[in-house]
Amino acid sequence: MQTASKRVINGWAMFDWANSVYNLVITSTIFPAYFEAIAEERREGDVIYVHFMGREFVNTSLYNYALAFALLIVAIILPLLTSIADYKGNKKTFMAVFFTIGSLACGGLYFFKDLHTLWIGILCMIIACICFWSSYVFSNSFLPEIAAPEDRDSVSARGFAYGYIGSVILQLICFVFVMKYTMFGFASEGEGSRVSFVAVCIWWLFFGYYSLVRLPKPLAAGSNNSQNNFLTNGYRELAKVWNQIKTMSVIKRYLGAFFFYNMGVQTVMLAATLYGKSELEIPVSNLIIAILLIQLVAIPGAFVISKLSGKIGNFQALMIVIGFWVLICIAGYFVPKGNIPLFYALGACVGFVMGGIQSLSRSTYSKLMPETKDTASFFSFYDVTEKVAVVIGMLSFGYITELTGTQRLSVLALATFFLIGLIILYSALKKEKELAS
Repeated sequence: MQTASKRVINGWAMFDWANSVYNLVITSTIFPAYFEAIAEERREGDVIYVHFMGREFVNTSLYNYALAFALLIVAIILPLLTSIADYKGNKKTFMAVFFTIGSLACGGLYFFKDLHTLWIGILCMIIACICFWSSYVFSNSFLPEIAAPEDRDSVSARGFAYGYIGSVILQLICFVFVMKYTMFGFASEGEGSRVSFVAVCIWWLFFGYYSLVRLPKPLAAGSNNSQNNFLTNGYRELAKVWNQIKTMSVIKRYLGAFFFYNMGVQTVMLAATLYGKSELEIPVSNLIIAILLIQLVAIPGAFVISKLSGKIGNFQALMIVIGFWVLICIAGYFVPKGNIPLFYALGACVGFVMGGIQSLSRSTYSKLMPETKDTASFFSFYDVTEKVAVVIGMLSFGYITELTGTQRLSVLALATFFLIGLIILYSALKKEKELAS
């Protein structure tokens, strides 16, 4: 196949530009800090507690549990939705529905003002998370349709680079809303934060539709003349893809490795801000600077690791990056409280490998896939693997924190996930070499 036109490639990359603002502003910087400040009823030392649905939680654990619940829902619904989308050829419609609802849920966070409206914050946070990841898997599934195998590493890296650049631009705007709130007539930093959530809504909606109109119409895997129930067809499509994956030993092992190492990657991304604020006592302004640093360093990281994969191979490059992640987790355990320079240095290291491992993981999977019209269904297995892993990662992180009273042991536990992923990935590499010989 040939790689699509520049207009299509850039349009696809613009979807990362559109939805990555959710990932930065809502899951990584402003909302976690805002949530931690609002969701407080009592303190015991450094631990903050809040009641929700009749139970008392450590507030950071409640946050992690809510995200884990949202990702579990994603893991349950996506396989069916993607198989239906492949069968009917309407994954652009699913993309539009999910990013529209997700962006409106971000706007709904404006009404989360105090403990009385905590339920609004939790509900909108869960809906936005479900819709972000659901729209994302449909976007990912376009990669093998618009890029030739030899171009997928670079095209995938371009998407992540666009996402990092776009999210940094809006983050800077939101940073001004929060830190210079009096310039805009806001009453407090909290109001500046809530206006930032509305800004995410507008950005995600506008650029999401800008991207959507530039993507090609996907081909339907099913027959237009079929009279069967579309749900039945969806399950049949899913079963067909699963039967294919079961016979492909390399892709099965790769998904197993991805399950474990991505458990670590995504948990770090989702829990880093709360770890920095509540465990390391890093001021909010410095946290936001660190997150911006991560995003900026991730841009060259995605391209450098893409180049590395071209020289030594995708699996080998991923193994190097995973080894680096193990060292990061160990270093994160030992960072002293309040040490801002060390926190910045750790953030720069995270940023460099974060961009590379996400971009390369996506393109590696797209290369391992067979030629098929069932791209969304294949990527749903990739996405479900990721989401189930994150559910386990976030639940583990929250549980260990509640059990020990510190998040440091939770960070150290993530190194174990990376090591298991590294071992399984090595077995996938060996199997690939066996089949090649």
